[in-house]
Amino acid sequence: MKHVFVFDPKAFYGQQWKMDNILDNIGQFFRTQESPDFSIQFSRYRRNAMSIIQDEAEKAESGVVLRIYAVGGEEILYDCLNATAHFPNMQLAAVPFGESCDFLKIFGDGKEDEFRDIPSLVQAEALPTDVIRWGVNYALNSCYIGMNSAISKKIKDLRAGMNKSSFIAFSKLSSFINTFITAFDKNFAAREYSVTIDDIDYSGHYSLIHVANSPYFAGKITGVSGATPDDGLLDIALIKSSHPLGTLFSMGRYASGKKPKNCVIVQGKSISIHSAEQTWIQLDDEYIRDNSVILSVIPHAIQMAAVNNLTYPIASISAF
Repeated sequence: MKHVFVFDPKAFYGQQWKMDNILDNIGQFFRTQESPDFSIQFSRYRRNAMSIIQDEAEKAESGVVLRIYAVGGEEILYDCLNATAHFPNMQLAAVPFGESCDFLKIFGDGKEDEFRDIPSLVQAEALPTDVIRWGVNYALNSCYIGMNSAISKKIKDLRAGMNKSSFIAFSKLSSFINTFITAFDKNFAAREYSVTIDDIDYSGHYSLIHVANSPYFAGKITGVSGATPDDGLLDIALIKSSHPLGTLFSMGRYASGKKPKNCVIVQGKSISIHSAEQTWIQLDDEYIRDNSVILSVIPHAIQMAAVNNLTYPIASISAF
């Protein structure tokens, strides 16, 4: 097996010492190995990791498994996933050094530190893991359409224009203000969608459509708390539109891991969504503006490293 560590330097802005420490840990570990086979790469811009991984795959000997370590936050994990998903002889490991890693939350609270331990990661077993596919794009965790995607995009744009300390000070306030304002905007809170899930029509006016491969978002469990990334199914929540205060209540309840009364939750293998106007679609930490999306689950499209014999929760329903 060849081990390829792909760093996102932006995730360590103002904390070069932290990245240096990880680099030292990698070097110290592999110096103790009998036949070390590893490389360290740095992704300098979005999608750069994809070309880096392609080059590493072309240089690898035939039949050698490449384990790709995405070192940083959600952005580098997304790029590395899209370079490795659905390819044989590739595995993916999330090394969380961003603000959060929603996918790893499925293993339990406080597990992030275990995924930062280099020896544990290198020696970890890999779990067959489903991914969400939209055309040539792959997502590991979720897709949001409606209020959440619109709010998250506004907050991300706000964060880009502020330094880290200022953003932390105003993040909760800005999130509350944006949620309140968006609840009164019918373009996001009560949009009409044509929705088909496994050939069954679910069209209607919705505040939020959440297509989940895993149950966490923004570090918290959502209303699709039973979603598991290895059952061959998507867990889909459709929150019907309501008056603004009712919408705020429903969204708050859903964000606390509960199912609102105006929410329909179904499981399926594919979903098509169409609206008359373009809206923000949040695919993991990627934002794409479109008015039509067709999502499907690709069972066991990636092998995800899981330290210390951790496993996914047992799914209540299996597609196999």
